[in-house]
Amino acid sequence: MPRLAAQLQGLLMQRAEAAKQVEEALDAHPLSQLLMSMPGVGIRTAARLLLDVGDGSAFPTAGHLAAYAGLAPVT
Repeated sequence: MPRLAAQLQGLLMQRAEAAKQVEEALDAHPLSQLLMSMPGVGIRTAARLLLDVGDGSAFPTAGHLAAYAGLAPVT
């Protein structure tokens, strides 16, 4: 049991370090403050959005991004 507790403690420390690295990388991104100013968007959501969308250059217009996100579906 003590060995499992030590492993769990190690994993929790790794998780905290990974969260710190994600937060630092997010803070360095120019869009982070804009994303996190939106209601309901925190560090995890902002990081996920930036991972999925990147700089947005793959989308010619905001409408394309909205359709990609499923916010404005078109048949």
